[in-house]
Amino acid sequence: MYNGNRIAVVVPAYNEEGFVGRTIETTPSFVDRVYAVDDGSTDGTWDEIRRTARRLNADKEKAMVADGGHRDGEFVVPLRHETNRGVGASVKTGYRAAMEDEMDVVAVMNGDAQMDPSILHRFLDPIVEGRADYAKGDRISRRENVGEMSRWRLFGNHLLTSLTNLSSGYWRTVDSQNGYTAISVDALREIPLEDVYDEYGFLNDLLTTLNLHDFRVVNVPHRAVYGDEESGIVYREFVPRLSGLLLRNFLRRLAARSRDARYVPAVLAYCLGVVATCFGAGSVLRAAERGVRRRDSSGLLRGVVTGVCGAVLFVLGCRLDARAAEPLETEYAGERFEARDDFDSE
Repeated sequence: MYNGNRIAVVVPAYNEEGFVGRTIETTPSFVDRVYAVDDGSTDGTWDEIRRTARRLNADKEKAMVADGGHRDGEFVVPLRHETNRGVGASVKTGYRAAMEDEMDVVAVMNGDAQMDPSILHRFLDPIVEGRADYAKGDRISRRENVGEMSRWRLFGNHLLTSLTNLSSGYWRTVDSQNGYTAISVDALREIPLEDVYDEYGFLNDLLTTLNLHDFRVVNVPHRAVYGDEESGIVYREFVPRLSGLLLRNFLRRLAARSRDARYVPAVLAYCLGVVATCFGAGSVLRAAERGVRRRDSSGLLRGVVTGVCGAVLFVLGCRLDARAAEPLETEYAGERFEARDDFDSE
C-alpha cells in the first residue's frame, strides 16, 4: 500500500534467466502484488520466476501470520504465455490481472534488472496525488542521467522520440522507448487495451491511445543503467514495423482530433501542409524534367516555393498541436534524481 493506494508491478520477461529473479526480489516493500509474466521464454526464466514466487510468497505469509494477519492473495503471481507474443502482450496480461485484483496503480519494471526499484515512488507520486494518469521514465533530458548510453543509441532515442511526439500528440514526452512506467487503473479501464499493439511498439501505441482519451502524462527523470543482458530487438524488422505504426497512429489521431475544436486549426495546418508539400515536390520533379530540355526554370521555382510553404504549414501544425496538448503534459515536480552508488544491474 502506498499513500492509501494498492500498488502492483508488472515484470515482463523473455529469456531473462539470471535477471528476472532479482527484479522481483527488489520490488519495494510498499508493493502489494507482483505479476511476473514469462513471454514464452526458451531458457530457465519460467523456473526462476516460480522459484522466486514460492520463496517470497512463503516469506510474506510467515510475516503476516506473525503479525496476526493473513494476506489477501499471493504477493508474486506467476503468469505465462505458451508462445512468445511480444513485450506489449506481456504488459497487457499483467495490466488485466491488476484490474481483476482491483489494484489502484500499476507500474512496469522489465525483467532485465535495469530499472532502479528505489525510485519507483517517483513514478507513483504524480498519479496518487492526482497530477497525472501515466508516468514514464526519462533517461535523456538531463545530461547527467545519460550515463553509459552510446552516442548511436542516444541519437536513435532522440529520433524515435521526435517521431513519437508527432504520432502521439505528447510533444514534451521524451525517451519514448523507456519501459519504466506507472499508470492508474482508472485510465486502464477507460482505454481499449486489447487494441494496443502487442510488440515493441506497445509504448508508442499506448501514448497515442492515452492522448486520444485526454489522459495526462509526466516524464520522470532517472539515470540510464545497462548490464550484461543483450537486446532482443532485430532492427531490420523493428524499424519498418514501428515506422508504419507511428504513421498509422498519426493519421488515426488526426482523424479523431478533426472533430475536436481544440485541435481543428492544427489538423487543417497539417493537411494543407502535406498537400502543398506533395504538390510542390511533384512540380519540382516535372519542372526539372522539362527544364533539362527547355532550359526553363520558372516551374522549378514555383514548385520550390510551394513546397517550402507546405513545410511551413506543417511546422505550424506541429506548434498548434503542441499548444492544444499542453494541459495533458505535467511537469515533474519530484525530487532531483541522484544516482545511487549501490544500484547495479549486474
